[in-house]
Amino acid sequence: MNTPQDFTDPELSTPPGFKSGFVAIVGKPNVGKSTLLNALLGQKISIVSAKPQTTRDRLLGILTSATAQVIFIDTPGIHAPKNSLGQYMVSAATGAIGEADVIVFMVDVSERPDENDRRIAAALRDRDASRLVILALNKMDNLIPPDRMKAHVEAYWALAPTAPGQEPPAPWDWIMLSATRGDNRQELLDKIVAAVPAGPLYYPEDQITDKPERDIAAELIREQVLLHLKQEVPHSVAVVVEQFDERQNGDIHIAATIYVERDSQKGILIGSGGHMLKQIGADARHSIQRMLDCKVFLELWVKVRKNWREDDREVWRMGYRNE
Repeated sequence: MNTPQDFTDPELSTPPGFKSGFVAIVGKPNVGKSTLLNALLGQKISIVSAKPQTTRDRLLGILTSATAQVIFIDTPGIHAPKNSLGQYMVSAATGAIGEADVIVFMVDVSERPDENDRRIAAALRDRDASRLVILALNKMDNLIPPDRMKAHVEAYWALAPTAPGQEPPAPWDWIMLSATRGDNRQELLDKIVAAVPAGPLYYPEDQITDKPERDIAAELIREQVLLHLKQEVPHSVAVVVEQFDERQNGDIHIAATIYVERDSQKGILIGSGGHMLKQIGADARHSIQRMLDCKVFLELWVKVRKNWREDDREVWRMGYRNE
């Protein structure tokens, strides 16, 4: 497991009184973790869709000011895993809990807690009790009756180590939030910065993520598959970038393979006359160009790797690797 010291760059100069720390954003699938991270950073580094389990891997988002550096760990949604890929995702998420200085436990306040919420709360209660947990009650902008909203807030707070009004054995705090609309986003950030310890500048001030550009490009391609296709196909998809080359004129050439598990899924992904794949490619290329701020040439292939999510070795080959 990485420690904060593993990330420190000895060549970076740290201002006096500087604060820094790692903040894990955890929660069940589809509660808005990646939306929040992108909003806090002011730039898209984590893909977003309405489909659960969009995020598969841990991603660091780095926010630096004159007085602090906050390294956010965006994690896959914690759920009951059904295959090797699911086990990898849950392991990545729970591992982040042990590494973080602050934990943002994100929930959907428009719904009551379910078994996944309770599972995460139990994991947080079992961790080192000295670190702050912020219960981020997201989707406050969803229109539900006030009495129901109040009941949901109380039900989530009951997941903390003690009941409301009592002093918990570990520091827990809470905040109402709308990741999409921006309500209380700055207030959340203020709580986080207040809680992180004094520490060094781990990353250069202009760096916003630890992911290489080719990895983000692969995720942006997968995002378009999620947005264009329905039913079981998106969950069966993995994207591997085979080639990522910068040409002399500054243009980027990317060649990537989209893997699915069945021949029928390949047919759906390609579409009649290749129309679906062309549309996915065009939209992915536009997203990658916005990220890289240059012209991008994108080639896509589709291949079948039967039941790859069930095989630990295949999951590893697709790039999902626990450090």
